[in-house]
Parts: sequence; structure tokens; C-alpha cells
Amino acid sequence: MAEFLFWFGVVVVVYTYLGYPVLITVLTLGKKGYQARAEAEGFEPSVSLIISAWNEADWIRQKARNTQEIDYPADKIQVIFMTDGSDDDTPDILKNEFPQFETYHKPGRSGKIAAMERGVTFAKTPILIFSDANTILNTEVVRNIVKHYADANIGGVAGEKRIIMEQEEAASGAGEGIYWKYESYLKDRDYAFHSVVGAAGELFSVRRDLFENVEPDTLLDDFIISLRVAGKGFRVAYAPDAYASERPSADTEAEMTRKVRISAGGIQSIVRLRYLLNPFGRFKLWFQYISHRVLRWTLAPLMLPVILLANIGLAVEGDIFYVALLALQLAFYAASILGYLLEKKKIKLKVLFVPFYFSMMNVSVYLGFLRYIRGQQSVNWARAKRAT
Repeated sequence: MAEFLFWFGVVVVVYTYLGYPVLITVLTLGKKGYQARAEAEGFEPSVSLIISAWNEADWIRQKARNTQEIDYPADKIQVIFMTDGSDDDTPDILKNEFPQFETYHKPGRSGKIAAMERGVTFAKTPILIFSDANTILNTEVVRNIVKHYADANIGGVAGEKRIIMEQEEAASGAGEGIYWKYESYLKDRDYAFHSVVGAAGELFSVRRDLFENVEPDTLLDDFIISLRVAGKGFRVAYAPDAYASERPSADTEAEMTRKVRISAGGIQSIVRLRYLLNPFGRFKLWFQYISHRVLRWTLAPLMLPVILLANIGLAVEGDIFYVALLALQLAFYAASILGYLLEKKKIKLKVLFVPFYFSMMNVSVYLGFLRYIRGQQSVNWARAKRAT
């Protein structure tokens, strides 16, 4: 039984983090994530860019100036800033210094989701683009998103999230950057195969007539909105040339807080999107969803302690092969702990970035699950601490 549990766990973990990326790469050999379409030439539909901002007075001018620099016909882009709940100068700065944008405000914190959905009610265009207030967009961002909508089968578009890192960063920041490069690659291959399975809230877009309000206590609105679009039979495109850039988390605690929230939201999403666990009628999406998302938030983290405990039991029996595998496991976790301790002291050692971030990511799944079942997660804005 110990041997079965060990190898079953190894297969699950290896498939989740390495096997699926290899498999989806093989399945999409020679395919591009975005195939240029002739009808996309000169395609300039009207769009609404909705930006939710809570107490962003120190940052909002930079975001507004960045928005001004977007290369798209002014009469075809409606910019909406939602400042609900802000009790600093954010609404006044926008209204007084950037009157060309629409700014809507009401007191009282109801959370980002409520503000975003209220913003949709003011949108007057067939395409919605959502962006966070603390990110910087590239000037071609709108053009590179809307060209995908020339294909009537595209129901949404996921932009790329980029982490701006200095030459020397803490382990959590560097690990975060590596993780998002890994995720960006998977999104590209997912789209080449069929559809992106989950957009990042920093930058994503949907057709107005496919947008659905989510449950008020939803933690990962971007993920659920984009998966519900895919669940209706539309593809969600990936646009790596439309990107939102932001600084990494300020420290390990900040990144851990973010990961725990995402993990709690992941469990919640699996429950609310349980109809996607049925492969009939949407086999491609099911295959991607299980492989890329569900296993990462459920079975893979669960198998890690099972693998370790089973390995200990097998090594105790004296089999040199399992003794060697146990030594490798212990070395990996020792590297993770060392990476954490060095990060606390602001000591940089690149070789420890991956084991440290991998372990932190999986611990966060356990903590996120506990937070979800206890109902302790709030949907109200809690600004993430970012490196300066």
C-alpha cells in the first residue's frame, strides 16, 4: 500500500507541474496561440475600460497618465474609474485632474467585485476590459485585445501579467516572477489547444453580452467570469502582447497572504464551477481545467505529505532506492526552509527560489482551504503590499 500511495502521489504531482506542460506542448506543436485574421485588419470596435480603485491617491495619477497614453481612437474608448469606498483623495484627483475620464464614487466599502459590476452598468460598448489601478498597461493594450474579437467564437481575452523586478529581489519576488512566466507559457499553449482556463484580474476582457455578475462573496471574480464564458462554448483568447505590469509582493508575508486568498478562491471556484467537472460536451475544456487548475488546488498539494510519509515507510525497510529518494525529498524541503530563512534576512540565492516558492504555494493551498471552510475571507479590498 505504501508503494502504491508513493507512486500514485508522484504521478499526480509530476503530471500537475511538469507532465501537463509537456503534454500540452506536444499537443500544440506547430500551433500559434494567436493566428492573425484578415478581418482583424482595421478592426476597431468601441470598448469600455473599467478600472476599480480603492484609496489609490499615491498611485492614481500614474495610472491615469498611463491610461491617457493608450493608443486607440479617443471616440472609441470609454474609460470608467470606480472609486467606491475610497476615503482619501482618489475620487477628487480623478475628477479634478482627469475630467476626460468617467469617475463614479459612492461611500461605503462593498468590495472590488461590487465596484466592478457597478462599473459595468455605466458601460456603453460591446467589449469590456478590466484592469487594476496599481498596474501599468502597454500603449497597444486595447488594439492587441480587440483584434481577437474579430473571431466570433472568442468570448473573452486574457492579458498577460508581468512582474517588474529589479536586479536584486527577495526570494518571494523572484519566485513570483518565475511563476508568472511559467503561467504565461501555459496560457499560450492552452489557447493554442483550445481556450485559456482562467484570466488574471490585472487585465482581462469579455464581451458585454456574455458578462455575468458573480455571487457577492466571490473571491476570484476574474477566474469565474472567464471560465463561465468558456463554459458557454466560447473560447477565451490569450494576448501576451497586451500586458499589465506591477511590482512583486513586498515580502514573504505579503505574497503568502495573496496566495492563501487565491487558494481559498480556487476551492470556492471549483465548487461553483462543478458543472465543468463533467467532460461530456466540453471535453477539451474539461481536460484543460482538470489538468491546469483543479489538480493544482486539490490532489497535488494533498499528495505531497502522502509521498513523504510513504517514502519514509519504504526507506525504513532498507531499500536503497527509496532511501535515496527520501534523501532528495528532504534536501528539497531543506532548501525551501533555507530559502525562507535567507529571504527573511534579505539574502539572495537564486538556486533556492524555486523550492521556496513551490513549497509556499502548496502550503497556501492548505491554509486557503481552512480559510474557505471557516468562511473567514472577506471580499473587501485589502491592498497587497508591493515592493517599492
